[in-house]
Amino acid sequence: MSRNQIVHTPDEIARIRRAAAITAQVRDQIASAIHPGMTTLDVDMLAGEFIRASGGKSAFLNYHGYPGNICISVNEEVVHGIGSPKRIIGEKDIVSIDVGVEFDGAMGDTAVTVSMASEPDADIRRLLEGTRNALFKGIDAARGGKRVGDISRAVERAARDSHLGIVREYVGHGCGIRLHEPPEVPNFSGWGSGPVLVPGMVLCIEPMLNLGSEKIVVDRKDGWTVRTRDGAWSAHFEHMILITENEPEILTWQKMMCSE
Repeated sequence: MSRNQIVHTPDEIARIRRAAAITAQVRDQIASAIHPGMTTLDVDMLAGEFIRASGGKSAFLNYHGYPGNICISVNEEVVHGIGSPKRIIGEKDIVSIDVGVEFDGAMGDTAVTVSMASEPDADIRRLLEGTRNALFKGIDAARGGKRVGDISRAVERAARDSHLGIVREYVGHGCGIRLHEPPEVPNFSGWGSGPVLVPGMVLCIEPMLNLGSEKIVVDRKDGWTVRTRDGAWSAHFEHMILITENEPEILTWQKMMCSE
């Protein structure tokens, strides 16, 4: 262990695997249950029920004062959206859900963006497919012996290829025993090479990409909800991965992500 990386023990990894699998299951349950006409508060309350039924507890609720069970961000909202009885999900909306579950002293953290429209328009497809592709390009670059910067460059290259704006203020991170552990995992290059990737490290890779500018603003009233400054729509996909001697192990891989 060092200040810029954490290498987990076999016992910790076993518990992290379980927490991550539970979190992915909850993510998929929520994503399958969302439908137009629900409020985002409905989604948050349902998420709380799923988390409790899993035997875990929300890793987000009361974390630095955050008031929700999960983060629910609609359309132009990038991340950290709070469930509200006033925000009604529409038939053409996209909804990002960011889910964290604590189980047996370990953490899971994962996110997905889903479209309410069965056939979203071309720009929305580009946004969703481009952000998902950027995530998997980043995962593919996460090999033992490489550096965090290799992940960042892979995500950035994929985002640029899809002509999407890259949010810079919010980045991926280590995760495992605590929700946020070192190192940070930016979705852009130019900040340095970062620490070497060592087997036993667990990382959250999570591109947040926009159809328009990369610029964002934080809601002044609730202090949490992050929106695109220009109102363009945004997507967020996140997986937890374990660095190994070979290919990275995706800890939050479930049927939903396999089928997309």
